[in-house]
Amino acid sequence: MNENTNSMNVKNLKFNKADTPDFFKILNKRVNHYFKENKISKKANSEMVIKTIFMLSLYFIPLVIMLSGAISSFWPMMAMWTIMGFGMAGIGLSVMHDANHGSYSDNDFVNKLIGFVINFMGAFHSTWKIQHNVLHHSYTNIHGYDEDNDNEVMRFSPKRGLKKIYRYQAYYAPFLYCLMSLNRFLVKDFQQVVRFHKKGLLEGEGLTFGSALFQIIFHKIWYVVLTLVLPVIVTGLSFGQILIGFLLMHFICGLILALIFQSAHILEETEFFTPDQEGRMENNWAIHQLRTTANFANTNAVFSWLIGGLNFQIEHHLFPNICHVHYRNLSKIVKETAEEYSLPYHQHTTFFGALKSHFVYLNELGKQELTESFA
Repeated sequence: MNENTNSMNVKNLKFNKADTPDFFKILNKRVNHYFKENKISKKANSEMVIKTIFMLSLYFIPLVIMLSGAISSFWPMMAMWTIMGFGMAGIGLSVMHDANHGSYSDNDFVNKLIGFVINFMGAFHSTWKIQHNVLHHSYTNIHGYDEDNDNEVMRFSPKRGLKKIYRYQAYYAPFLYCLMSLNRFLVKDFQQVVRFHKKGLLEGEGLTFGSALFQIIFHKIWYVVLTLVLPVIVTGLSFGQILIGFLLMHFICGLILALIFQSAHILEETEFFTPDQEGRMENNWAIHQLRTTANFANTNAVFSWLIGGLNFQIEHHLFPNICHVHYRNLSKIVKETAEEYSLPYHQHTTFFGALKSHFVYLNELGKQELTESFA
């Protein structure tokens, strides 16, 4: 398989529709029945609205306090940046994530409005949607297609070639994870807009290369003004002091986001695939999601609330257009249906258990030989 992911054409990849087609039909029917029987919407409810207000407040209240000039000393300012880091992660996991999937509301304008909040975290909403909604959700753990686990500095898949540096990746991974959101702000959005343009993926967002690049630059500029320039002007602190807080915020957010998402896909039990020479996959799309995804800490309601229900990652991947507040109840239906068809339903009892599996697997991947065969 060509190691150069830029040459991959996502439009040529085909899942096997003949592979147990009844599974997802029955599952989808049962899920629809659940909502109809309980007379509830698949979108956000009052719990979601409260969560949205809470997460947005964690980010924007400290920012407003900072920009009001009420705080002008270093350590109280660091406290504000720290809170903003957790708020930033909370928005990413619990608010904008649903909105950019179209699962927050039946109103497209509401989804776009709330999804736009990602720009206040230094990212660009359109490139994020292409990477996450199109590439990751459609082609989970498929080498050369899923950009969530494709980079040169780490080996997340046994389909990627082995380098000596990967031997130590389980140890340097947390440091790189801290850079996740900062990397998107500084580099990744620009790289992706070029790559997505070449792959013809910008069209799905109604963008040309020129308009996308202009929007990225425009949004980055006002984000820099809002989070770096204005705090220096208002607080009287040096640019270096403000920069420390800014970096701290991104490090906290990046680490949280990376650990949550990686603990759902890069594990000892999850599988990794490459298509055959004709671009065909072994399984149908739904079964592929079961084989490449895992849940964790499903009985921890508080933890689940804080991370946007993404510990129910299986349910999220099968039903990304349903708001995450419903995943706990849907998980019973999904698990029972998977068991009926003798299909895998990966889950870890605790988040720590999932993290342990992730780092154990990172260590193994750093030493394994390249898997050449098609999965």
